[in-house]
Amino acid sequence: MKKTSKRRERSPAPRPATRTQLPTWVWVVVPSVVVGFLLGLVAVAYSRDWLAGPIEITSPTELGEPQVNAGDAPVPAPDNMVWIPGGIFFMGSDQFDDAQPIHKVEVGGFWMDRTEVTNAQFREFVDATGYVTVAEKPPDPKLVPNAAPEDLKPFSIVFAAPDKDVDPNRVSHLTWWRAVKGADWRHPEGPDSDLKGRDKHPVVHVSYFDAVAYARWAKKRLPTEAEWEFAARGGRDRQRYCWGEELNPGGKSMANTWQGDFPNKNTLQDGFAGIAPVASFDPNDFGLHDMAGNVWEWCSDWYHPAYYKFGPDRNPQGPRASFDPMEPGVPKRVQRGGSYLCCDNYCMRYLPGARGKGEPESATNHIGFRCVRDPGR
Repeated sequence: MKKTSKRRERSPAPRPATRTQLPTWVWVVVPSVVVGFLLGLVAVAYSRDWLAGPIEITSPTELGEPQVNAGDAPVPAPDNMVWIPGGIFFMGSDQFDDAQPIHKVEVGGFWMDRTEVTNAQFREFVDATGYVTVAEKPPDPKLVPNAAPEDLKPFSIVFAAPDKDVDPNRVSHLTWWRAVKGADWRHPEGPDSDLKGRDKHPVVHVSYFDAVAYARWAKKRLPTEAEWEFAARGGRDRQRYCWGEELNPGGKSMANTWQGDFPNKNTLQDGFAGIAPVASFDPNDFGLHDMAGNVWEWCSDWYHPAYYKFGPDRNPQGPRASFDPMEPGVPKRVQRGGSYLCCDNYCMRYLPGARGKGEPESATNHIGFRCVRDPGR
């Protein structure tokens, strides 16, 4: 969801021009040819991911079989980070159009935060730098020139269950989202809420820009989505969940998601109605917590639904530009992992191969992040 949106201004009417006297067919055929050519370029740009830069695909056989790299972790280990050794894996999912085709990818080793960044950790950053998040700033009046003064207040987006039962596949997602003035990372549900008792909760209402600012301060960076998925799978190649093939092995909940009928009824089988403190569930085989559910996590890549068809297969960094066919012209960054609002009757994007997306300035109470660090830093 966008923080702000520009209002389109009408261009002044062009002054009449005198046409050169040419045959009538010229004025019909030439424009048609030009338009057809331009549409062809757009089609090529989309289908060949021309926006994503040079095509660097290599044969899948060149990468070898899926594997987790061997070798000891570099020392010393950064605090609260886990060594992800890198390797080869099958990336993507056949359940989502924008996560296809499933393809082999190789990533190098890196350190990754054991958990999502918490309120306590983000507070350290803010106290040290005086940083102000996007959600704490009022909208730019230049972008909303006709807005009333009371509408130029800082706000963010908060989940609110609908007053009556709805079919989530037949109504707009705006049915359960509200723009709440005064909602931000310090006030997750709005101005009357606070962080008392939530130091170990993942920080939310952070935009992509906020996450990048924190990562730079911490001498880290955001993960690429290939790094994120490799880490989330924990070496379990092509398995359905981060922890294996069974949703609740032995009847045990493995992630903080929505159980029941979203957005109408949550049975609370996992013990949480909203966000859970980090590390409330067992880690995956790499020692990472909450790689499924809890809060969405920003990645560094621009979002493009066709990138998997034409992106490089070694340490992919994402396309050069974003394209979202659902909102053409609105750039998006990739988000991964799903959130506590993901439910099998509506959104199953807590699966390790699923992709999410968000406008870089957007902030909600179900979006957070975690960081990575390259070896040797």
